[in-house]
Amino acid sequence: MLRLLKKVTLYLLKCILFTNIHHSHYPVTACLVPICSLYGAAVTTVEGVGSINTRIHPVQERLAKCHGTQCGFCSPGMVMSIYTLLRNHPEPTPEQITKALGGNLCRCTGYRTIVESGKTFCRESTVCGMKSSGKCCMDQEERSFVNRQEKICTKLYNEDEFQPLDPSQEPIFPPELIRMAEDPNKRRLTFQGERTTWIAPVTLNDLLELKANFPEATLIMGNTTVGPSIKFRDEFHPVFISPLGLPELYFVDCTDDGVTIGAGYSLAQLNDALHLIVLEQPKEKTKTYSALLKHLRTLAGAQIRNMATLGGHVVSRPNFSDLNPILAAGNATINLLSKEGKRQIPLNSHFLERSPEASLKSEEIVLSVYIPYSTQWHFVSGLRLAQRQENAFAIVNAGMSVKFEDGTDTIKNLQMFYGSVGSTVVSASQTCQQLIGRQWDDQMLSDACRLVLDEIDIPPAAGGGMVEYRRTLIISLLFKFYLKVRRGLNKMDPQKFPDIPEKFMSALEDFPIKTPQGTQMFQCVDPYQPPQDPIGHPVMHQSAIKHATGEAVFSDDTPPIARELFLAVVTSTKAHAKIISFDASEALALPGVVDVITAEDVPGSNNHRGEILYAQNEVICVGQIICTVAADIYAHAREAAKKVKITYEDIEPRIITIEQALEHNSFFTTEKKIEQGNVEQAFKYVDQIIEGEAHVEGQEHFYMETQTILAIPKEEDKEMVLYVGTQFPSHVQEFVAATLNIPRSRIACHMKRTGGGFGGKVTKPAVLGAVGAVAANKTGRPIRFILERGDDMLITGGRHPLLGKYKVIDFVVLKSENAYHIPNFRCRGRACKTNLPSNTAFRGFGFPQATVVVEAYITAVASQCNLPPEEVKEINMYKRISKTAYKQTFNPEPLRKCWKQCLEKSSFYPRKLAAEEFNKKNYWKKRGLAVVPMKFTIGFPVAYYNQAAALVHIYLDGSVLVTHGGCEMGQGLHTKMIQVASRELNIPQSYIHLSETSTVTVPNASFTAASMGADINGKAVQNACQILMARLQPVIRKNPKGKWEDWIAKAFEQSISLSTTGYFKGYLTNMDWEKEKGEPYPYFVYGASCSEVEVDCLTGAHKLLRTDIYMDAAFSINPALDIGQIEGAFIQGMGFYTIEELKYSPEGVLYSRSPDDYKIPTVTEIPEEIRVTLVHSRNPIAIYSSKGLGESGMFLGSSVLFAIYDAVTAARKERGLTKTFSLNSPATPEWIRMTCVDQFTDMIPRDDPSTFTPWSIRVS
Repeated sequence: MLRLLKKVTLYLLKCILFTNIHHSHYPVTACLVPICSLYGAAVTTVEGVGSINTRIHPVQERLAKCHGTQCGFCSPGMVMSIYTLLRNHPEPTPEQITKALGGNLCRCTGYRTIVESGKTFCRESTVCGMKSSGKCCMDQEERSFVNRQEKICTKLYNEDEFQPLDPSQEPIFPPELIRMAEDPNKRRLTFQGERTTWIAPVTLNDLLELKANFPEATLIMGNTTVGPSIKFRDEFHPVFISPLGLPELYFVDCTDDGVTIGAGYSLAQLNDALHLIVLEQPKEKTKTYSALLKHLRTLAGAQIRNMATLGGHVVSRPNFSDLNPILAAGNATINLLSKEGKRQIPLNSHFLERSPEASLKSEEIVLSVYIPYSTQWHFVSGLRLAQRQENAFAIVNAGMSVKFEDGTDTIKNLQMFYGSVGSTVVSASQTCQQLIGRQWDDQMLSDACRLVLDEIDIPPAAGGGMVEYRRTLIISLLFKFYLKVRRGLNKMDPQKFPDIPEKFMSALEDFPIKTPQGTQMFQCVDPYQPPQDPIGHPVMHQSAIKHATGEAVFSDDTPPIARELFLAVVTSTKAHAKIISFDASEALALPGVVDVITAEDVPGSNNHRGEILYAQNEVICVGQIICTVAADIYAHAREAAKKVKITYEDIEPRIITIEQALEHNSFFTTEKKIEQGNVEQAFKYVDQIIEGEAHVEGQEHFYMETQTILAIPKEEDKEMVLYVGTQFPSHVQEFVAATLNIPRSRIACHMKRTGGGFGGKVTKPAVLGAVGAVAANKTGRPIRFILERGDDMLITGGRHPLLGKYKVIDFVVLKSENAYHIPNFRCRGRACKTNLPSNTAFRGFGFPQATVVVEAYITAVASQCNLPPEEVKEINMYKRISKTAYKQTFNPEPLRKCWKQCLEKSSFYPRKLAAEEFNKKNYWKKRGLAVVPMKFTIGFPVAYYNQAAALVHIYLDGSVLVTHGGCEMGQGLHTKMIQVASRELNIPQSYIHLSETSTVTVPNASFTAASMGADINGKAVQNACQILMARLQPVIRKNPKGKWEDWIAKAFEQSISLSTTGYFKGYLTNMDWEKEKGEPYPYFVYGASCSEVEVDCLTGAHKLLRTDIYMDAAFSINPALDIGQIEGAFIQGMGFYTIEELKYSPEGVLYSRSPDDYKIPTVTEIPEEIRVTLVHSRNPIAIYSSKGLGESGMFLGSSVLFAIYDAVTAARKERGLTKTFSLNSPATPEWIRMTCVDQFTDMIPRDDPSTFTPWSIRVS
């Protein structure tokens, strides 16, 4: 049982299903559920839904067959969210599917396929927008683009294969739990631990008695506040009182004046109750409820809303609360109860600002919350803005209400409450008081903005940063409320109260959350291809079913090993300092602690290839490992790690930013340069030169499975076996061997699969594997080393930030390698050395950063020349067989094809006109379109990195075992290798098994990166299979009509070897930096992407409306996998360019170390409509004329960035501002809002930068 719960908790947001006595089903976040709270509950994990050993559930089957899994680490959570929805709604609506998935995170798929798998359960199929006609909406028009002999397909799976959903076959609620719940003689439940007592009362009087006896005890219901505080803030509670299930806390009581809701209601139940009341009551009475419902839709995710309670949320009074400001504005009252009796306190500013006289007494509990009805001349609104639309704390939120004298617009009462602007929710009470008696007009608004900025002071160094932005949001949200009220008054009496301008109407509403839909188009398989040949078919990921059932084994799923220890890290808290003292004595004295491992315990090299395992004498960044603690359980190791005492002495300089590195001339390498033409001459004879810069910040990998190592020392010959999630097992082997000072042949690294990599598991696992191996070597015991999310983000670095400076002539752009040919060009670059954790490989490896600078200066040139960006791109794009700036010859025909199709099939020009028309009619919302071309570089300039090997065994029953050097991290590499082997051996895929990647079977393998996995390993597998088939030819010729099994048996009888290695020497790539020329890449992947966004100029929020992607796939080995990679990379790129923001302190401390602080896209951020087309071409250099597509989609996410830029440009133009302005990535809500300069941004107070130290700084 404990192991099961550990495994459930292991998956980030892998949900379990609660069923209570009333037979309702709801998903929750497993790691927040205290085991004690499960008494009396029926718990279903993904293993209980279906299994490959018994029967898989339709939810699991459809997620797999719709290609909704890649790495598979998040898949059990997706299954549980959809499964729970189906238990409550067997025929859900598409909106319910999207809502159910809002609390789940996925880094691989881009979500569309997951949503689509859920939509197959809807009453009517919603996969295609023209389903009623029986035809695909894209088929007919698309065929005009292709050769008549080349047929286009649009279906990646066959719905006819799906087993039907039969709700009658689901498990019933256990009768014994019903009897237990209905037992009239229930007694108080107590769990006694070593340090903590958990008490569950059975009656309300029992609860009051307990609270009187333990007045300081914590009341715990959903655990969404207490749990994180214990985990991340080391809070300790000796006594927990859990009133879960007390009927007196779960009720809705409607009266003539309002509604009273029990404190035990979850936020999900609150949502349902309010929704019914809004349907039943007149609209004028439910304005507060409607405002609450709007925020409840996006507050956290479904799992948290099912756990968090109304009472807990109200009484915990978080400064970021989305509900409390609205409740306060709506004049809610809190009903309290104790042994002394009942008491009411208003939910007002005194309560929210934690005034002692307005707080609960220690013996009191919250019984319920009373929310009065609104009245005819009373307006209530909730407003918020967050980094992303759903499941994110608000940057600023507000609850506002105004009451007018009946029949007038004279203010009788006004209330404004703001969240996330101080340590508590803040009331602008003085402002409101001064405005009473004023008319609701523009002058009142102007005065209100001035007054509220004076009253609510956000200090320049305030925690959370974004100070000027938050100040702007305070009055921008007030303006939105002002408009909403103006609009409401006009509806009540159009003659008396003038309406707001038509151009302001769109400012009233937030962006809607719509269910995404998409279309995928790819080349159909040649009808003459043998049916058994899987190449070109959209084959399901070979582990997809296991992903969906939770039976896919990841590194930490390895069962406990006898005497194993857990490792916790102690990291530097200083960016650059000497270690003055180190004391681990207190840590060693704690129970369960076995040892503390430092640099002195490394038998070999502590600094291999410049990578320091354990800091010694000096630290060079915050997050550098100083020591590790080994203990019997992780909790003991983690607790002991906190007790290690280290003192430091700062060393100067401390270099955090690129600008600081330039100032101190701090670089890793000499300058790299490529040049063509005569740049100096070109600059002499021009009228105008444009100079600018682009700042591109870094990115966190945020793979679902954090870095995981299991190191097992063997008893003989100093052998060490490691199970590790990596993209480069040979590198782990090398580092462990060097660290332990033993031959590599004694180190065995096994890698079955990993839960996402994206480049973050190329080099970092080698360092961490060596750290774990040193601990295993010293203790002589197995070491389980799993980084927590916060440690992983702190230690491992991420994508490199980039500062790009450009200088271009206004009619010719300088070129850095993307899709443009410029005769006179020079590009120079250097890698800066800072006191931040070393950055590492990330999907696209430099291309997404560098090439966005190219697009930035092309956009700047277009603006300066008063031309559309797409026209400047067209002028400068490669048009014929050409040479790159580094003298590599290539044919841009596929590039031109992708560009042309993208412009035409996306209806770019008509939509551009429509956006311009929209912008003319809307002042506060703007639409923007952008199209970007791409010439993506594949592989490495170093030839020997491109080699690969494989090992293929044929067994006497005819089954085949394939092993190769590539690593499976969700991209479907193993699936493609099985397809290759199936074609080459001419046998069904079911005959072929691929188990794991291991240094024992394939030595010296290169890393799985740079989109080369299928290319090079496919060639190696192909080579091995062809060798085996050549050996079998004499047998086959003698019995051409025989079966495969007969041939194998006969070959064995003839002593023909049925095992062989395959080898691919690699592509002959090279780059001579001295001569500035070479052929560093074997080929290019071409593509184009068009995106359309809508921007809210008042808040900085944006909505991605549609994306069209045209990708040169040559011939796709597996269209389902390739399209999945393109979509997943695009969404990851979109996140990189828009909402994913790493924040560092000026001292080099990474603030963004959790899902709370770092926001990757959720299902609500993806395009409302996404269309992906694989464009056919030829690539004879690669296996089956395919192309590697794992990374290229990343850069196409920049089409969203430039669409935002286009929308912001439209806003600035209308406001009379300069057309050319600095482009930053990511284009966060803060950047968008503050770039859309207006009267509100002009109104806020500005601080002299020399007078304070900001909370966070930009690194690029």
